[in-house]
Amino acid sequence: MTTSRVAADQTSIFPRFLDLAYPNIERGDGVWLYTTSGERILDACSGGAMVSSLGHGAREIIDAGTRQAEKIAYFYMDHFTNEPQERLAERLVAVAAPEMARVRFASSGSEANETALRLARAYHVDRGEPDRWRVISPAQAYHGSTMATLALTGRTRTLQDPYAPYLSPHLHVGNGDSALSELDQRLEEAGPGNVAAFFCEPISGAAYPAYSPPEKFWRGLDARRKQHGFLICFDEVVTGMGRAGSWFAYQQLPIEPDIVTTGKGLGAGYAPISAVLCKQHVYDAIDRGSRFFDLGHTWDGAPISCATGLAVLDALAGRGLVQRVRERGPRLLADLRSAVEDNRLVAEVRGRGFLLGVSLVDLPDEMHADERVEDAALNHGLLVSATHSTADGYAGDEVLLAPAFTSTDEELEMMVLRFGQALADVARSLAQG
Repeated sequence: MTTSRVAADQTSIFPRFLDLAYPNIERGDGVWLYTTSGERILDACSGGAMVSSLGHGAREIIDAGTRQAEKIAYFYMDHFTNEPQERLAERLVAVAAPEMARVRFASSGSEANETALRLARAYHVDRGEPDRWRVISPAQAYHGSTMATLALTGRTRTLQDPYAPYLSPHLHVGNGDSALSELDQRLEEAGPGNVAAFFCEPISGAAYPAYSPPEKFWRGLDARRKQHGFLICFDEVVTGMGRAGSWFAYQQLPIEPDIVTTGKGLGAGYAPISAVLCKQHVYDAIDRGSRFFDLGHTWDGAPISCATGLAVLDALAGRGLVQRVRERGPRLLADLRSAVEDNRLVAEVRGRGFLLGVSLVDLPDEMHADERVEDAALNHGLLVSATHSTADGYAGDEVLLAPAFTSTDEELEMMVLRFGQALADVARSLAQG
């Protein structure tokens, strides 16, 4: 296949969107993507899913995977452990998450979040509280594409339909000042003794990029955890490994989770790997109870994935990239705000580190403003990502930028410039009807 765009009737692939002709990417170099026809696209979203935090073509990461593949690439973790897995777990706790005690590896963010749910459930069962299974989570969120993780969102129209009959009836709260009072209502509705976990992103990713509740909420959540005995699970599939300017986003908040997940930035696009980390008391409950946690996916803890993750962690630490994100992030946010401040489509611009979110004003659902922004950005040679939140009624459409940590100042400035131009194009087209 050598055409520059591939439509559904031209491929044997079952695409996500059957009415979209996909640009055909041939290679990547740094923060640039190249199509088969020679077009050059500036990647402002780390591969489109906030994954490629080290950019494309990072030789030291590729070489680490190659070296491991030459030794042994795969075996199933039920039978053996391996040095890359052992070293990566040790390094994750020592360098990135000293608040945590144990690590379990998986392949994707969805798998990690499902594992966190299973671990929370196992914790309560092993402690003699089998009635605890309900989960409370923010409605405006995305935690994965498995049936268990889809149940965690309250976005029924855009994410859960038509799969609702398969989903667990978890409970949800909104954002803003009413979140704590809504949490109290959900606890009363479920019965506090039946709640296993509060599950959320400390700083939101795709569904509400760069949003975090005020400090009052986190302190109130912590107080309710102590009072009612549920666990706090943080989904840091997006924000873990430096995206928000610290190794984990919870390290910027006045609260620590019992269980935290990470994924995208752990493999940085060079291998499928994610992780679930937990505090000592969570591990101790299993240790003193069943001494058994039965959950495994085919590639969990595989040598080649863990060797790649270890090289990513070493690159982030050795090159000071998390510190760069922390120091450069405020200026990037200021530049983005300046670039779109006069655009009537923009309701709010938020940012944490190299995670930037632009909320659009409320527009009719049928206008599909998010799709217009993505298309306009591609016309300017820029890759961004957008979510169609309007249909659910919790928030306006959201657009996010999540550059690679290795982006130069010149490349970051070019991303902001092109995005401002693309958004201006959309505003003009909407004004013209």
